[in-house]
Amino acid sequence: MREVTVNESVEDTLLAAYKEPLVQELLASYRQAKHNFYLGGHRLSAVEGGRFCEAAYRILESVTSGKYTSVGAALDTEKLAGRLASLPGARYSKSIRLHIPRALRVVYDIRNNRDAAHLADGIDPNLQDATLVVVILDWVMAEFVRLSGGTSPDNARALVEGLVTRKAPVVQEFGDFPKLLNPDLKASDYVLVLLYHKGAPGAMYSELLQWVPSSMRRNLRRTLRGLEGKALVHQEGETAWITYAGESSVERRGLLEPQ
Repeated sequence: MREVTVNESVEDTLLAAYKEPLVQELLASYRQAKHNFYLGGHRLSAVEGGRFCEAAYRILESVTSGKYTSVGAALDTEKLAGRLASLPGARYSKSIRLHIPRALRVVYDIRNNRDAAHLADGIDPNLQDATLVVVILDWVMAEFVRLSGGTSPDNARALVEGLVTRKAPVVQEFGDFPKLLNPDLKASDYVLVLLYHKGAPGAMYSELLQWVPSSMRRNLRRTLRGLEGKALVHQEGETAWITYAGESSVERRGLLEPQ
């Protein structure tokens, strides 16, 4: 097992285990699907989910046979799923043989077979479909990280927790600097959205001090104490995390949308 650093990313871990063109395609479609979902482009999330499946199927193909169908070429997913299911259990996990292919099939079928505009009951299923799609995409990505064998169990767990954390479209990252695209937020909401975006790893006080506008820095500790008093934030030492109540508050009050 190779050495890992505290800054190791999901991308680093996947690139160490799987073919680079497939990893890049997987990540690009994953990011776009999540971005579309949180900005309300639910139908587009399902479309990107289909693109994600194409890359994921090819990763399974590559892992089990050493080669894969060229990106852009027709892929017979039914035939591939049958071949994966018939692989020896002593050599390949159930996740590779059964669980991931079956999960991908659900996403693929939603992309190909659900015509949200013309359902007989008149109920638009775009949101429910997109919600299912992004949850499955999270799970498949987490499985690829877990199965990569390129990082320690503890680091893999941290990567997976960060992976499935919701990201805020109102935040745009420039390197390691998360910039909020709504400068009119009050200090408590500004900090809450930053912590929402950081998710499971949380953020150090020193990081928040750099990220918030200069006008909010003097009273930052007071702001954090106020949020903690409302059970929206939890603090231990110099690290702060958003709570479930904090996540709900951010979503309910529409703080995720750029200005």
